[in-house]
Amino acid sequence: MKKKNLVLVLVIFLSIFGGILLGNLISKRANGAGLSRLLSHSKLDELLSIINSQYVDTVNIKEMTEEMATDMVSKLDPHTVYIPASDLADVNSELQGSFSGIGVQFNIQNDTVMIVSVVSGGPSEKVGLLAGDRIVKVNDSTFVGKKITNEKVMKKLRGKDGTKVELGIRRHGTKEILRYSITRGEIPVNSVDIAYMIEPQVGFIKVSKFAETTYSEFLTAITRLRSQGAKKYIIDLRENSGGFMDQAVNMVNEFLPAGRMIVYSKGKAYPRAEAKSDGKGSCINLPMEVLIDEFSASASEIFSGAIQDNDRGLIIGRRSFGKGLVQQQIPLSDGSAVRLTVARYYTPSGRSIQKPYVKGDAKDYEMDIVNRYLHGEIDSKDSIHSANKLKYKTVGGRTVYGGGGIMPDIFVPRDTSEYTPYLNKVINYGYLYQFAFQYSDKNRAVLKTQKTWQQMDKYLDAQNLLTDFVHYVTTKGIAANPKQINISKRFLLLQLKAYISRNTLGDSGFYPLLYKDDKTVKVALEHLNKK
Repeated sequence: MKKKNLVLVLVIFLSIFGGILLGNLISKRANGAGLSRLLSHSKLDELLSIINSQYVDTVNIKEMTEEMATDMVSKLDPHTVYIPASDLADVNSELQGSFSGIGVQFNIQNDTVMIVSVVSGGPSEKVGLLAGDRIVKVNDSTFVGKKITNEKVMKKLRGKDGTKVELGIRRHGTKEILRYSITRGEIPVNSVDIAYMIEPQVGFIKVSKFAETTYSEFLTAITRLRSQGAKKYIIDLRENSGGFMDQAVNMVNEFLPAGRMIVYSKGKAYPRAEAKSDGKGSCINLPMEVLIDEFSASASEIFSGAIQDNDRGLIIGRRSFGKGLVQQQIPLSDGSAVRLTVARYYTPSGRSIQKPYVKGDAKDYEMDIVNRYLHGEIDSKDSIHSANKLKYKTVGGRTVYGGGGIMPDIFVPRDTSEYTPYLNKVINYGYLYQFAFQYSDKNRAVLKTQKTWQQMDKYLDAQNLLTDFVHYVTTKGIAANPKQINISKRFLLLQLKAYISRNTLGDSGFYPLLYKDDKTVKVALEHLNKK
């Protein structure tokens, strides 16, 4: 998706960076007991005991301990993180294959929880909840207002498998509040967002993260696409912040002949570990390409680095994030945990793609991607090698770069030709998404008759979407600017159609529409078809 302004870039960056900090590789080789014993007899433990017993005022020792733990790990690298016991379950669920809940996707608009879609076969669908429903009560308590947050909604709706939650629902066209008793159940967490035939013989697979079930989802996608005639593949890892290393390794193995290095890692107390291909992959001889951008990190860089170093396929897009550190999750005695950096990983050519950092200085590290935008790297390939002076050779002798992310073989700058202040405002205020939801809600009956994204595209082209949208944002205080609207017209319509299609057809209706005119996708198809 195109990034149109610095504010939007910063929002996306902070979101994905939080996902990187709290969603990286988890290992089972941790020795938590040894670390706990070390901490229990440390100077810090002694100091806390003295404060607790002798300080003039009463202090909250538990709160102080939490703050000290957070501060201590912040002095290390940017990816080592302390996770309080209260947050551990939520943090772990990000990369698990499922969680227990009611099975809805929601969005908060006008201080109200709006159900965007209902998971097929999930608990909510079974009792009759519909896309467009508003959740106004939870367990007989009013659940609307400015204090409602995504975190509060998830804590209310998620829970142990088999437990019940009572919802009060306000539905379009119905005056009274409808009441539903929903028994929570297991809800799958998909990491392969979409797999479809983008062109004859070309399968397109978008992977949003590397979770516990990513490899199995990927195999399912490959099987389905091959049955539809796929003989070439585009793997989209843009905005994929990473996750489990083994899932990325297994995915790469599907494309490499036997005996090829995929990745290796080593650290002070972490013996060198190598992963090599076994030659049993299902796509060893099929052409493929990988899409990356500045938000592709960790396991995404393992995948793209292995493909690039083995000269297996082209890497297309922009320089990736640059995270080459390996974390292990070590449990602590009180139910909290620390995700500790224990090793660095290296691509087959020997590259460490970890970008530079100063221990204890997270601010500069966090601003790296924003600085890339400010310095013009996202817009011009001429500035891209300045941060990557370490040169390595691929299996075929090509030069690749290390020390700061994966450098693409083909650079695709962001497209700013449709940028205008008007577009900037409607994106920053979320009006594209809000209008799309309201439009879908009002026209749900006719939209449901469109069964494919192609049908949806054709139907929406015949509507007055742009005129209706301009009127909508005018009521929100953004005056129409005909010149700027005309410049941004194509982008506005594409986004609106994609979001409306998602509200009706899900991701299978969203991504094909969104990527229909995507510049990076077009470049990938052009080079893939040349082969």
